[in-house]
Amino acid sequence: MAAEVQLLQPIKLSSGPAQLTYEQKYWQSFSSELRLDPSQHSSPITHISTPPPPSNLNFSSLDQFAVTTGSRIQIFSSRTRKAVKTISRFGVDDIAHSGNIRRDGRIVVAGGDSGAIQAFDLKSRAILKTWKEHKQPVWVTQWHPTELTALMSCSDDQTVRLWDLPSDTSTTVFNGHQDYVRCGTFMPAQSGLLVSGSYDQTVRLWDSRAGGKAVMVFKHSAPIEAVLPMPSGTAILAASDNAISVLDIVAAKPVQILKNHQKAVTSLALAGNGERLLSGGLDGHVKVFETSGWNVVAGMKYPSPILSLSVISSGSGSHKEDKHIAVGMQSGLLSIKTHLSGEQKVLAREREKEMKALLEGRIDEYDKSKKRKRGKGWEKKIRGKDFTGEGADIVIEGNARGRVNNSLPWGHALRWGQYAKALDLVLESNVRNCTCPCRSSMANMILGRKCSPPTIDPNNRTLSPLRPPHRPLKPR
Repeated sequence: MAAEVQLLQPIKLSSGPAQLTYEQKYWQSFSSELRLDPSQHSSPITHISTPPPPSNLNFSSLDQFAVTTGSRIQIFSSRTRKAVKTISRFGVDDIAHSGNIRRDGRIVVAGGDSGAIQAFDLKSRAILKTWKEHKQPVWVTQWHPTELTALMSCSDDQTVRLWDLPSDTSTTVFNGHQDYVRCGTFMPAQSGLLVSGSYDQTVRLWDSRAGGKAVMVFKHSAPIEAVLPMPSGTAILAASDNAISVLDIVAAKPVQILKNHQKAVTSLALAGNGERLLSGGLDGHVKVFETSGWNVVAGMKYPSPILSLSVISSGSGSHKEDKHIAVGMQSGLLSIKTHLSGEQKVLAREREKEMKALLEGRIDEYDKSKKRKRGKGWEKKIRGKDFTGEGADIVIEGNARGRVNNSLPWGHALRWGQYAKALDLVLESNVRNCTCPCRSSMANMILGRKCSPPTIDPNNRTLSPLRPPHRPLKPR
């Protein structure tokens, strides 16, 4: 008797890959990547900076950002993503560091390996000021967020200094670091505070009103590569090795340590009006954190170790939005990813469809589907744009028969209707060196028959019959 057929139990397979979250879709929308080599010598891109938003209504928001690479500073337009100016007034063996544009867009300041700090006029690229108090390379130069003439610097000589543009010397010197000082910036708002990070594994908070000593010190386990204050002014982000520390200056202690990179973190940047943190590291990854719970929400991969990172925004106030993600790499490449708005995406998509229809010869159908009427002469404007090329080029040469060379004597006579004179000139010339078709044919006829050249009767201008040459009779 046959056994009863049992139903197979369905096997529950593992769930497939999770769908993209809203955050991932947003950061993936930064497309249209443009990769450049600003130095043209594959020099590492060590710094990318954008001017802070103007605090005065008399200044308009700038659409420029500065890229420091090798011995030059290049100014790029955030609208066209093209270099508009290059400042290369540095020494032969000097390397530029930390080029920054002032918020009014008139002056650029930068340090260098020579220890000098230079201020340049952005329009004429002339050197306005040079300070040489630092004895070792200057890695950081930063404009004050509110005062137009104040700036700070950090150097390998273990000092942090404050400068005033009209003055020839530094106004304040901060001592306390025991090793190279490679990062630093002003704290936001009217606090008068500065923060710096050093290879002595400390982050120090300075107050210009309290003299040259640090008012707060945070000890770490590795050299500090980057520091970044939060917009609230109560927290500082510090990159140490492959970790990012969130330091609370009110409680004077770290509140969070983020370890999501495999190698050292070299740069930090804020996005989304301070609600997102971007970090770049030597592992070639850019991680995106949300600043409420400090969780990773997105990431990007680049082909080379990342040395600098900046998020370039457009607009101001409540209408401010992230437009570009600029990443500088060790290989000398500058990557600029652009976020297109809804209208720009629609226009780009329609442009692609129209060009595809044009290349496929369906432009009339495309116009009918869009109910578009083209004006007169549009065929002439697009003529040749749909030509994709052929396998071989076909060259049609002109026919030279029937053309008269007027530079020759007989050609001039023939042009003026002096046919007898033209014929005389033709026959008097060297028959063997002749290139004209008529003369060549006559020469071939004479040489083929081995006869003497024809003679001309000057009275009737007619050709005498050809005479064979005289041959002696052979004896019988």
